[in-house]
Amino acid sequence: MDIRLPNLGDGVSSATVLEVMVKVGDDITVGQTLMELETDKAVAPIPSTAAGKVEAIKVKVGDKVSEGTPVITVSGAGASSGPSIQSPVAITQGPVGGTTVQSVVSVAVAPASTSGVSYVAGTGTPAPTSALISHFASQFGIDLLRIPGTGRGGRITNDDLRQYIQFLQAKAFAAPAPQAGTAAVVAGPQPLDIDFSKWGDIETVEMSGLRQKISENMAKSWNTVPHVTQFDNADITHVMGLRKKYNDKYKAKDARITVTVFAVKAIVDALKAFPNFNASYDAAKGVLIKKNYYNIGIAVDTPSGLIVPVIKDVDQKSLLQISQELEVIAQKARDRKLGVDDLRGGTFTISNLGSLGVSSFTPIVNHPEVAILGLSKGALSPVYNDKGELEARMLMPVSLSYDHRVIDGADGARFTRHFIDAIQAFDEKLMAI
Repeated sequence: MDIRLPNLGDGVSSATVLEVMVKVGDDITVGQTLMELETDKAVAPIPSTAAGKVEAIKVKVGDKVSEGTPVITVSGAGASSGPSIQSPVAITQGPVGGTTVQSVVSVAVAPASTSGVSYVAGTGTPAPTSALISHFASQFGIDLLRIPGTGRGGRITNDDLRQYIQFLQAKAFAAPAPQAGTAAVVAGPQPLDIDFSKWGDIETVEMSGLRQKISENMAKSWNTVPHVTQFDNADITHVMGLRKKYNDKYKAKDARITVTVFAVKAIVDALKAFPNFNASYDAAKGVLIKKNYYNIGIAVDTPSGLIVPVIKDVDQKSLLQISQELEVIAQKARDRKLGVDDLRGGTFTISNLGSLGVSSFTPIVNHPEVAILGLSKGALSPVYNDKGELEARMLMPVSLSYDHRVIDGADGARFTRHFIDAIQAFDEKLMAI
């Protein structure tokens, strides 16, 4: 039997083979890691769904594969032609507080093609089948009366069930036919019909899967969300003093205090005061989904491109915990060791380009969120204090982009000022270890 590439998660259509960990002639067991694949989101080990002897390896390092691709052929008593419904893939996320954490992602093995298959209402008489198939059908609400058995005596076989499930899935995700009188919409980017080599030498470089995914997400966000960006300055003299005071203590706890850490903590105050910023807009249903949890995405620059891992429940964590977690996820992002769950569930995003010397920029909303905060490089600037005296203060430009369908300019200004007030008056008690 062939072991096929499973579904690695929402929005992941292909992967690249990084390493094949078995060879022809090896005896393998169920759950044994066969290979590692690099997707646009993570590096994931692929477990075997069958036991037996490896008869053939159908892929090699560097190959691009997609869901349903046969990767290894096995034979033996442990090989089964029945449907493999789910296999857990453990994605190693790296050490957190000295402990290696694994995120388990359920993946479904792709069934065979169902081209030309159709079904009608059942006769009302259940066909004979095995207890395993009956149990599975009961668990997942599958009506066996609708499946004509092709086995001996009309018995429903594993292949019959697999084919029926594939038929239902194909129907569920089939593109709707265009209505009469409506123009067809061209989906996806169109190729550049230009021969640039007419004017000189060129080099064609294939974009990585991650870079293509970033491009797709950015285009979707820009085309979906009517953006507005507001700019202001935050006086970070106080928090930079706190950073200097506590930095050595935090380093002893494997943490590093950055402006981003202060911003993560301060943004929660603003999100609680303005819950529309911690929401998603479902335009089709005309509803705003407000979230009563605070998961902050942090844009991380990596050699492979921009990745936005998410720190969960920041309102329930200390500044030290946020600092430690930010160190871990940033390194995991650079090492491409993030699990799929590390990239999901964000409610608001912060992008800090200050370390790159950027004085201001307009961040793009991370759809389906409705707002994103950009932080730029702080600089000493002359400022008049309350006594009318001129003094040097460290000012950091901030830029807030938001979805104008959900947020008006006045609320955008209030939200920005609330965040600035929170970071300028940062409570030193929050620095406690």
